[in-house]
Amino acid sequence: MMLSSLVLASGNAGKIKEFEALFAPLGVKLISQKSLNIPDAPEPHATFVENALAKARHASALSGLPALADDSGLCVHALDGEPGVHSARFAQVLDGPRSDAANNEKLLTVLRGVTDRRAWYVAVLVLVTRPDDPQPVIAQANWHGEIVDQARGDNGFGYDPYFFLKEEGCCVAELAPQKKNAISHRGMAMRELVAQLRQAGMLA
Repeated sequence: MMLSSLVLASGNAGKIKEFEALFAPLGVKLISQKSLNIPDAPEPHATFVENALAKARHASALSGLPALADDSGLCVHALDGEPGVHSARFAQVLDGPRSDAANNEKLLTVLRGVTDRRAWYVAVLVLVTRPDDPQPVIAQANWHGEIVDQARGDNGFGYDPYFFLKEEGCCVAELAPQKKNAISHRGMAMRELVAQLRQAGMLA
């Protein structure tokens, strides 16, 4: 089947904006699950792949359309890969609100006095054509950098103001959106996903 429209299993405004830009050249209409009043799926799993698959199946089941889900996060070497799959709710206590500012504050607190600041962003994309799709398309990528103590830049979201890229000499939040999409973990995973979809005859 050729893809003409997809439900994006995310309510994150920053992710929606990035994916719209990534899909625009492909002629695929992207519909956010939020616009269809689809609630977020539970993310109880220990891996990015399992969480992304659960979100994609959930969105497809409730929309009747193919669905794309992304599960991504920040992994810090000195924290044994944490916050990892808990990145979006790193600072969340019980049912309290999620907040990028609170997550970043907690990250800096737990890294106080730690000299090893190596970190990497992970992006896993899962696309299903239907809820019970037996062969979901899975793509993933890592983006390496390090954590700095002072926020830099006004673009991006999440941990971007504190994620420093040595090769660029700046934090992710200082990159123009087009540049971020070209080199980010999500951009890399997206290119892998597109290659697989074209090979499967689902994209022109």
